[in-house]
Amino acid sequence: MIKVGVIGLGAIGQRLIKGFQEHPEMDIAAVCDAAEDRVKETAAELGGVPAFTNHQEMLENSQLDLVYVAVPPKFHHAVASDVLAKGIHILCEKPLANSVEEAESLLKQAQDAGVVHAMNFPLNYSAGSKTFEKLIKSNYVGNLRRVQLKMHFPQWPRPWQQNSWVASKEQGGYVLEVGVHFIQQLQKVFGDVEVKDVQIQFPDDPHASESAILAILKLSDGTPVLIDGMSQIAGKEEIAFTAYGDEGTLSLLNWGQLEGGRLGEEILPLEADHSLTDSLVDNLVKAIKGEEATITDFAAGYEAQIILEQLRKG
Repeated sequence: MIKVGVIGLGAIGQRLIKGFQEHPEMDIAAVCDAAEDRVKETAAELGGVPAFTNHQEMLENSQLDLVYVAVPPKFHHAVASDVLAKGIHILCEKPLANSVEEAESLLKQAQDAGVVHAMNFPLNYSAGSKTFEKLIKSNYVGNLRRVQLKMHFPQWPRPWQQNSWVASKEQGGYVLEVGVHFIQQLQKVFGDVEVKDVQIQFPDDPHASESAILAILKLSDGTPVLIDGMSQIAGKEEIAFTAYGDEGTLSLLNWGQLEGGRLGEEILPLEADHSLTDSLVDNLVKAIKGEEATITDFAAGYEAQIILEQLRKG
């Protein structure tokens, strides 16, 4: 059994716990969170596993094969560094760190440690995004003319995200929380990208995250990429990742829905190929066992962080 420790039991951290529980080769051996009530409750739900409020104590007192780091971004570097110093395989939430320098440090530490180092970028395993990539690579849109990412939020943070950091300029905002997923997809599907111009707006509160962003980037072949983000606006939440080509248009909408059309046709919903669906947890197990696996590693996290920080700083 692969012994798993989880550090950070907020809304994001809780999501993968079920996947660890359900895998026949994984066993959650310890949990940690700074909130004592939360960690005790989660430990009890897991059958009374050891609970800690200090991650260093957990690392010292538990035999672990893999640690999932799901703390807020500003703590990623410190916590992940401690995990890597122990030579333990690691899964880290996105973004990799809270600066390019921290991300580069973690990449080097992970490489030096010789462990499996993975990022939780779930789009890499979902049917919608994998079908999007397959269609792009099978020339569905023809020659690429433009890529566009639209992120519109009636409210940020969203109702389920009410905490002390997700609305902060320091380590929150939708460019970081949502945008980084699509930065990583942009790099994975379309290749290297360069930031050319950023206009970013902030509210009056000096500690608050962005309220709008309009950015122009370019792929290595010169194809423009447009990022259009706004919050605190009328309407429904809308996230759209769209490729425009000379033969068609293809979009990944709201994380999992596909729509597209060829030139001269209507834009209509498309069926995702569910045979492409994969599991992050399954792939982690394979990687730890030394088998071939689909892992988004710290190198990809570092490359995404470079673009992310250029966008956040404007």
